[in-house]
Amino acid sequence: MPELPEAEVAARQLRARILDASIVDWTVHRRDIFREGYPTLPWYRDSRISGVTRQGKSVVLACTKGAETRFLVAELGMTGLLLFKSVPVRLPQHVHVEIDLQGALESQLRYWNPRRFGRLYLFDAEGLRRFTVRRFGCDALTVPREEFVEVVKGRRSRLKALLLQQQIIAGIGNIYANEILFRARLHPFRIASRLRRSTIERLHETMQQVLRHAIACGGSSMRDFLAPDGTAGHYKQHHLVYGKQGQPCPNRCGRTISRLRGERSSYYCGSCQTR
Repeated sequence: MPELPEAEVAARQLRARILDASIVDWTVHRRDIFREGYPTLPWYRDSRISGVTRQGKSVVLACTKGAETRFLVAELGMTGLLLFKSVPVRLPQHVHVEIDLQGALESQLRYWNPRRFGRLYLFDAEGLRRFTVRRFGCDALTVPREEFVEVVKGRRSRLKALLLQQQIIAGIGNIYANEILFRARLHPFRIASRLRRSTIERLHETMQQVLRHAIACGGSSMRDFLAPDGTAGHYKQHHLVYGKQGQPCPNRCGRTISRLRGERSSYYCGSCQTR
């Protein structure tokens, strides 16, 4: 479930609490949680966390030792969380990695992921560059309007499917795609390349407004999501259509919210979001 807002909330908390901390040691409970780079793990001991950023739905820790910087990428997947040691977890057997820290406000960072759809990666600078190029398109939160217009105009796919393609527009998942399209009054099945420029500009503005609001609310805690300090996000209270099949349209148009079934369920109003 964690999407761009949840990953951004996690990255901001980590920056505030563990930046410049030293990694004392690692405890790995499941080696297969590392998709790449596991043999390089010993290098990270005694390194300093010199940066915390976000790439799409993932959190990236930059670790520096001497003149070299390497990277830990935490892919959160559907149920992954980065949690401080002080936060109790309901299923401790799903804490797959523990990172002991020194010189920070927190003494340990844990990676918890019961369904293991997310993974951890260890990269040098070139490996991270290749991974970023391969996995992430323009960032939904920061992409400039003109670049976004060109991206959308160049695609013949359905609009919601385009928003979910991480290699084209990184960070948006099913929850926020539904909310963005409803607020922009665009049907999920509209063809991207057929949209007018003014419509794409409206979509761009709406997309970034929704994401910024969600970040300010701490994200959406639908089931398991918690920020690293254990706090739940409350943007769910601002959802207008996601999961609201059969309920009256918030725009009071007289229709109810419908659900289109597919690989990802789409919630929309057939009156406000015409094809």
